[in-house]
Formats: sequence, structure tokens, C-alpha cells
Amino acid sequence: MCGIIGIASKSFNNKDVFFKALSSMKHRGPDSSNVWASKEIKNIFLGHNRLSIIDLTNNSSQPMIDQSGNFVIIFNGEIYNYKSIKAELSKKGIPFKTNGDTEVLLEAYKYWGKNCLEKLVGMFVFAIYDLKKERIFIARDRAGEKPLYYYHNASEFMFSSELKGLMSFPQINRKININSLDIFLAEGYVPGEKCILEGVNKLPAGHHLTFDLKSNKIDLQRYWSLPPLDLDSQLSLDDTILTLENLLNNSVKNQLEADVPVGILLSGGLDSSIITALAARNKSKVNTYTIKIDGDKSLDESKHALLIAEHFGTNHFELKAEDSLFDSLPMIAKQFDEPLIDSSSLPTFLVTKLVKEHCTVALGGDGGDELFGGYNHYSRLINLFSISKYLNTDLRKIISKLLISIYKKNKGRNWIKAFGTNLASDLPRLATYFDKNERVKLFNDDSYNNTVAEQDWNLRTVLSNDLIERATKTDFYNYLCEDILVKVDRTSMMNSLETRAPFLDHRVIDFAYKQINSSLKTNSKQRKIILQMLGKKILPKEFDFNRKQGFRIPIDDWFKNRQWCNFTKDVLLDKNQDIFCHSHIKDIINNHMNGDNQGEKLYGLLIFELWRKEYGASL
Repeated sequence: MCGIIGIASKSFNNKDVFFKALSSMKHRGPDSSNVWASKEIKNIFLGHNRLSIIDLTNNSSQPMIDQSGNFVIIFNGEIYNYKSIKAELSKKGIPFKTNGDTEVLLEAYKYWGKNCLEKLVGMFVFAIYDLKKERIFIARDRAGEKPLYYYHNASEFMFSSELKGLMSFPQINRKININSLDIFLAEGYVPGEKCILEGVNKLPAGHHLTFDLKSNKIDLQRYWSLPPLDLDSQLSLDDTILTLENLLNNSVKNQLEADVPVGILLSGGLDSSIITALAARNKSKVNTYTIKIDGDKSLDESKHALLIAEHFGTNHFELKAEDSLFDSLPMIAKQFDEPLIDSSSLPTFLVTKLVKEHCTVALGGDGGDELFGGYNHYSRLINLFSISKYLNTDLRKIISKLLISIYKKNKGRNWIKAFGTNLASDLPRLATYFDKNERVKLFNDDSYNNTVAEQDWNLRTVLSNDLIERATKTDFYNYLCEDILVKVDRTSMMNSLETRAPFLDHRVIDFAYKQINSSLKTNSKQRKIILQMLGKKILPKEFDFNRKQGFRIPIDDWFKNRQWCNFTKDVLLDKNQDIFCHSHIKDIINNHMNGDNQGEKLYGLLIFELWRKEYGASL
């Protein structure tokens, strides 16, 4: 796991600024930092911060130059099947001088070109500079586990694992994109290729781009997307469970490989318990880690994790989070390149901080909910769809609007709006933080009537006649990629810990969407049906399969605490905070203190303003 940065420019030649940009991401790779600069073209720099995981010797240091001297690579991530690719290339007469995956990736690109992406199993962003063709090829993994930001104008192209790397360059105007801000306030993140800053883009998951230095043009292409359900090749139930078990087992086995200590993030939930069970098959005395956060017994999962740990005989560590999460707020705001409305970023930061004291690589259960129908809202959508059949869409829209005009509380508003959705073809946005009317109030501008967020959501909703397929795929492309994986990447990298997700092996993903019918994922009463069947096969009988508890904190209670409340007022009602309307913020705080819980909204506004002040961004 590492941090990468590069620039190709007609005029830029300031090594000090480039090193400063690379240094801003030192947390992603504290083991070494190196820079390559072109001798023929003076204004090309490639930089790499290394977190050593595979082949700890200097042989695998980056930037890495191939033996011909014509190709240079910088790489962030892991290629889990690099040994099989290496064996295939070796048979073709290609020699290797290292034992790591970076050289294999470089040689694979040289041999197959962009088609090498079809062979890769892993999480990655890599950039390869072809000196002869004067082209830079960059690719991002299918699920979007690893990030990449880029900037392009008439005279230069630059890219970085984190936005803070680009912001080190004076060329980057720290102007907030008003459309991206509108989407952020609605959804809690800035999705796809968009960025919170004007002029900057993200490389979307499952895409690659080629930058041609001679023409100064970018060619952006998609190389992977979720497959449709194949009704003609459905397996029997027993074969489906067995195939899923084998795919997950192979993924866990591959991801356990490292030349540094590896552990399992064991929450005691179904996903992490299955990962632990399969890890125990492939490695003796697996290390498992559970975090215990004081203050709310309802959030304590330690007894469930202990059941799994004892059953599979792991080396189990129960880590107590004694740090003040309140004190971590400015650090979190600084670390996240774009603000994120997800208060579970705080405990995730603590988890990765504590686990890093014991290991350098940790496997988790991310992706299980999207692939196998684990979220509560899937069952609720099915129930809502059943009810909606008795009233036509136009009538439901009228009822929905009437109820919204009467109902003023925060909780439940998204579901009232969802009642007016045509669920036969559309999908409601159930995680709206600030709806269109409230965003107008936030900006204190009657002329502000931006509907970008609503239009953007409609464009990103996956089309399908199957409601659950539509919902799970939309969540995969959006909530998983833009929230969950961003949160995990930034917090783990902040602590120089590599996190891996066995559920996100693309062969598991493809099987989940191509071969498993929605009826085996969720119904009106059950969720993760097929995964529970697998769990009942390999987990202890005492395991509670009906328990569903997300990784969260009592954020609503915390914002009623005097310390949190006063800090929020100091930040959001400061005279220099001139983006959001002070009177409306006061209304939100007062409503929250009077029982209409709006903790996540307050967290979002607070984290945004802390981020904006840290980086000097403005409208």
C-alpha cells in the first residue's frame, strides 16, 4: 500500500514543490520515498511513498524502471494473483529480478497492454510512463478501493493518490465547485469523476486513462462494470453455496499473503465472521482484532467476536478505544481529501490506529452488504413496493408531498418521500441529508434552487426491472465506492495500515451479481439469505444470524453533549464561516437539542467547515 503522484508539464520544474507534494502523503508509505525525473523531458516527475508489504527489499522500491529503460511504474495497492501472472509471463521467456508484484504488473502491461487489466485480481491504482510513445497509462481497480485525483489544463497533467498532494501545487485553485457541494450536502459525498474543487477530477472505479504528452489529450475509458443476472446459467442452491464458499475461500487465502503481520478485523457480524472462518482454514493461529468503545453497551460487539474467536482458535485481541473521538475531529477533517458525512469515520480511525500497533495488514468484511443484500433498506423497499401496488404513482406523489408539508421532523422524511417513487422503474435516494428545500435555506439565497443533486442521482441509478438488483448495484457504485471504501482507505492509510476486502475480489463480485438471484439475497423479512446459508454451514450453531448492527457511534447523543455542542457553535457560527446561513444552523442545533435528532447533519456541516478552513477552500 502506497501513495503515488506525478506531473507532466511544459513549464513546471520545481523539485522542491514536488517533494513537498509527495511528503504530504507520507502516511500512505512511511517506509521509503523516491522520485524519478525524465532526463529527456525535464518536466516529468513521478513520486512514490512506500508501505512495504510484499518483497521488503529495496529491489521492489518505486518508481521502478524496467530492464529496457523504456517504462517507469508507480503503483498503489496489491495484485493478489501476481504469482500466477509471473509464472505465465516466465513461460513466455520474460525474466524477473524481484519477488514482488510491482515488476509483474509492469511486465504484464508491457506484454498485454491495457488488456492486462483483465488478468489482475487486486486493489490498485498504477501509472506507467512509456518513454518512447510519450504516454502515461493510469488504471483504477474495479470496486474503487484505491483512489486517484487528477488535474489537466492546456500545459500540464498531474495526478495524486490524495487531493492534498495536488493542493501542494500552486496551479490548483482551491475554489469549491458549487455543483459538487450541492451533491455533497444531499448525499454526504462527491461521487464518480466529480471533485469538491473546481478543475480537479477523480478517476472513476473500473476505468483507465491514457495521457498523450505530444497531443496533451486524455483518453478515458471504462474497462469493467457489474454483470447482468444470467438467468440461463443458474446453479442449484447447493452448488451456489459451494461455489460461493470456494470463491471466498480462494480470495481470503490470496489476501492473507504478505511479508508482514496480517490480522482480521472481527466485529462479530456475519461478514467478518465468515472471513475469519475461512482464514482459519488457510492459516494456523490467525490474529483477530475487536474494538471495544466505552460509553454505550448497545454498541459493544465484543461477546459476539469472542464466540467466533474461541470457536476457530484465533489469537484474539480485544482493543479498548480510550482515545477521545472528539479530539480526532480536526485530524479526520484534514485527512479526508473531500469532506464525508459519515460519523463512523471516527471509530474506523480508532480501529485502524489500534490495529496498526499489532499488524500492518488487516482483512475486513467490506462489500458483503452490497453484494448479498445486507442493508435494512432493501427489505423496507420490498415492503414499500408491495404497498405501492394498491395506489397509482400520481396519487402516491400527492400523498407524499402532503405528508412532507405537514411532517417537520428529520427522522423518516426520506421514506415519506420514497412513498411517491415509482418503484417499478426508479429508486428513491434514502440517504438524503439535506433535501433541496433545506439546501436553499442553508445557502440563505432565495435564488439558489440547485437541483443538481437530484438530476445527478437519477443519472447514477442503475436501470433494472428487478428492484433489489437496482438497489444493490446502485449502492455498489455509489455508497460502497464513494463512502465506505473512501472512509476505510483514508483512515487506514492515516495510520499506515493496509486494509483488504476479500468480498471485493472481482470474481466474487461477478458471481454475486451474475449467478445469485435477488430472492437469495433479501426479502421482506430476511437479508443476506445466501450468505446466512453459507454461515450456517461453517459458523458455530450459537451464532446470532438475525443480528444486524452497523459500525456506528451514538452521534446524536454526542452532539447534545456540552463539549460537542459548544465546539460546533464555535466553528459553524464563526464570523468567517460565510457559506452556510447562521440562522438556519441555529435552527438545526435547536431542533436537535429539542429531540429531533440531526446529529449526522451537524457532523457533516462541522467536518466540511473544518476541512474548508484547513485547506483554505472557498466559493
